[in-house]
Amino acid sequence: MASSSPLRTGYLVLYNAVSMAAWAVVLYRTIATCLDADAGFQYTYFEVGDWTRYTQTAACLEILHSLLGIVRAPVSTTLMQVASRLLLVWGIAYPFPFVTQAPFYASMLVAWSVTEVIRYSYFATSLIGLQPSILTFLRYNTFFILYPLGIFSECSLIFITSKFLPPPEQYILYAILAVYVPGSYTLYTYMMKQRSKVMGGGKSTKKTQ
Repeated sequence: MASSSPLRTGYLVLYNAVSMAAWAVVLYRTIATCLDADAGFQYTYFEVGDWTRYTQTAACLEILHSLLGIVRAPVSTTLMQVASRLLLVWGIAYPFPFVTQAPFYASMLVAWSVTEVIRYSYFATSLIGLQPSILTFLRYNTFFILYPLGIFSECSLIFITSKFLPPPEQYILYAILAVYVPGSYTLYTYMMKQRSKVMGGGKSTKKTQ
């Protein structure tokens, strides 16, 4: 169980606020690029790829938060989500930037960034004693659309990349795609349980995952 010391609270408020701002940059630059008549979704990676990669890498801190008991998020769920995203930014987009010219890279970033802006805003405000109803609603309802969009986009990028790799690397990506099925189910049902607790009248907990 995480303690509620002023130092811990202050750190988590800062962490969530900075993370929200970083993902807001991803969202803005992704949408701006997609709407730019002189660019389009094909240029999303070149406009925001580096920023996204480092922003997502910083989320490794959340695994540490969970392991140390700073937050009450399950280690397994946190590790699963962070690891899958690291695969996409470091193992797929970074070494094979040509696959990011498919629309799935831009749609993936939209799903990720909208989710994270809402999530980090929700936790930051909760930690300082505020809980706007609009953030609660968005936090526990938008995942119905954003999770499938993100998962489909991620799987599409992995599949496209696999077509340009020889065995055994190709088979490794196929195995990862197979893991996405139970992994996605775990993440989705976890959010359903959290939604049931909060939207069903239970009190939400202050955590960062």
